[in-house]
Amino acid sequence: MSTTELINRTIAFVKEKLNDAEGGHDWFHIERVYKNALLIAKDTDCDLTVVQLGALLHDIADSKFHNGDETIGPKTARLFLESEDVSEDIIQHVVNIIENISYKGGNFEKKFKSIELDIVQDADRLDAIGAIGVARAFNYGGFKNRTLHDPEIAPITNMTKEEYKKNNAPTINHFYEKLLLLKDKMNTETGKQIAAERHRFMELFLAQFYAEWEGIK
Repeated sequence: MSTTELINRTIAFVKEKLNDAEGGHDWFHIERVYKNALLIAKDTDCDLTVVQLGALLHDIADSKFHNGDETIGPKTARLFLESEDVSEDIIQHVVNIIENISYKGGNFEKKFKSIELDIVQDADRLDAIGAIGVARAFNYGGFKNRTLHDPEIAPITNMTKEEYKKNNAPTINHFYEKLLLLKDKMNTETGKQIAAERHRFMELFLAQFYAEWEGIK
């Protein structure tokens, strides 16, 4: 099977699996991450097949929607890639990307390192910030019926992995607990450059949000 055919079959598989997914973690999220990954990989010496598969399968079964079970995503990806007769070294690399890509409160130490993971992680984080990041944050907040903002509830910026997973704070807090921290956690030079611009947009959004909240303008 050619790489092009494998990627096309993977795209079809992901679209089917995520057909009813929450709006911020649906096929269009995967597609944006895939495009981000290709953009970053263009200027990087990497295994493009691993990058493409990692980007397409990174959220195939997000633990947030499976009672916190972090094993379902890697298992689902492995079973699919095995069914497509992909080599074990590529399968294991993709599984390692899925197992190590998540933010998890920012205190998660990656147990695996590769330039391909760096690229896919940056691509995923870019989709969490900027205009799309703002939209996704409030979409997920609405999905979980969270308050938009509560001035009496302060953000917690140094959570453990378990605290982060259980956190149910207002959506605005998420900006301080994750989104505004991502700019300084990017791995690649291209990722850093794009993140800086998207970060500035979020700062402008927050300034406008608070001004409207207080009735200033």
